[in-house]
Amino acid sequence: MKILLLEDNKTLNETIKLKFELNNYQVETFTDGQEAYDNITNGYSCFILDINVPNVDGIKILKKIREYYENIPVLIISASVELELIKESYAFGCNDYLKKPFFIDELEIKVDRLCKVSNKIITFDTNCHFNFKECLIIIEDNKISLTQKENLLINLFLMNKNELISYDTIQNYVWEGEYTSLDAIRTLVRRLRKKLTKPYIKSSSKRGYFFILNK
Repeated sequence: MKILLLEDNKTLNETIKLKFELNNYQVETFTDGQEAYDNITNGYSCFILDINVPNVDGIKILKKIREYYENIPVLIISASVELELIKESYAFGCNDYLKKPFFIDELEIKVDRLCKVSNKIITFDTNCHFNFKECLIIIEDNKISLTQKENLLINLFLMNKNELISYDTIQNYVWEGEYTSLDAIRTLVRRLRKKLTKPYIKSSSKRGYFFILNK
């Protein structure tokens, strides 16, 4: 799982990055708001944003993220206790607000909860599982590795299971905002289908796909 972290306090930035990387997350860090703003379409599964950062503040970045991604979790970390600022953060679509100072373990718990990976293993059925941290499909103890794009696609599906994922959303997330053809998306989906035991991926004519799980 890839996380974008925006925090202009370099010590805190490095501490958060180290903590998450020790737990096998991929973290790309920024201390400048403009740089983070310019990189929000790079296939992240979660955004952690400070508000008061140089050049472009976290609220503006949050608003821009919601133009691309409706459901990807955004967690605001800030020393501000201004009620209006907190209300504004939620109004523009943040999923949680963590006041500084905080325990890094608390931040990780919130990220795990928001990204629905608290167990790190997602069970599709009795014989098929997905390991978030190792990016593996496990079928009857056989480990099946995924390419980078296959892993991004299954992460996107699992964050939005049983919901329609449009072609545009797949392009923005899996191809990190770059243009790709509809044929390339369909080819990627076919490859992933072959690695799964059952037809979890359902096509929606001319709109996109559903990833159907009953749990």
